Amino acid sequence: MAETISYDCSGDLAIVAIDDGKANALSPDLMRGIHGALDRAEKDGAGVLLIGRPKRFSAGFDLGVMTKGGPDAARAMVRDGAELAVRIARHPAPVVIGCTGHALAMGAVLLLSADLRIGVRGDFKLGFNEVAIQMTTPVFLMEFARERLSKRHLQRATVQAEIYAPEAAVDAGFLDRVVEPEELLETAKAETQRLASLPRAAFVATRAKARSGVLERIETTLTGDLAGTF
Repeated sequence: MAETISYDCSGDLAIVAIDDGKANALSPDLMRGIHGALDRAEKDGAGVLLIGRPKRFSAGFDLGVMTKGGPDAARAMVRDGAELAVRIARHPAPVVIGCTGHALAMGAVLLLSADLRIGVRGDFKLGFNEVAIQMTTPVFLMEFARERLSKRHLQRATVQAEIYAPEAAVDAGFLDRVVEPEELLETAKAETQRLASLPRAAFVATRAKARSGVLERIETTLTGDLAGTF
């Protein structure tokens, strides 16, 4: 597991904390580390709380990898991100995200992939900035956005690249609620344990029925979309 990721499991709660000391950019190594933590949680049969570092959940993909590695590296990293989001959405236990601050681009996609999202009050930015930085939004992002965002905000959040403060992000659909920063960990732990206490088979099967169409569309379009984007 990547050194920037810690894993702590007690009972039916596994806390996966991401902290690279910077912006928590989603590099290939960091995403492999998250997969490793999910593997451990799956073996432990625990609900997952995925949480960022203070003031930063994730700034999205590591743009250094994208620019230095060329189209092939960019394509591979975006595929890795899409597959990570789909895995979170299909994890065989509830996944809650504690959004400790900024969540942009792929970081915001991860919010949409989780079962429950709790953010913090403060001067933080959440949303999709792809169009603003001259990137075409990939299909998998649009599919998650259509599923989880309010119809009133869909065009604003994707095509118009509107970025939201935490309270507005609740109305848009990126978050379910916001709390004070000092309340986040305990609130998110309690919510993860609440979901983990629900009958597991019924929870997972019902979630699969609710999300299967979206996830299948992502998987069937991913290769062609990335080929045309990079």
